[in-house]
Amino acid sequence: MWLYILIGLLALVAGVAIGFFVARQYTMNYLKKNPPINEQMLKVMMAQMGQKPSQKKINQMMKAMNNTSK
Repeated sequence: MWLYILIGLLALVAGVAIGFFVARQYTMNYLKKNPPINEQMLKVMMAQMGQKPSQKKINQMMKAMNNTSK
C-alpha cells in the first residue's frame, strides 16, 4: 500500500517538474518569435507621452530592451 502512495507522489512530482520546464521553454520560444513591444508600439507610446521620437532614440530603446531580455 505504501509503495503505491510513494509511486503516485513520485509520478506527481515528476509530472509537475516536466510540465514546468516544457511550459517555460514554450513561453521563451513564443516571446522570442513574438516580441511584446516593437518599434511601431514604441513610437506610439513616446508620442502619447508628448515626445517626438527620433529613429536614433527608438533604436537605442529597442537595443536596451533586447539586451535586458537576454
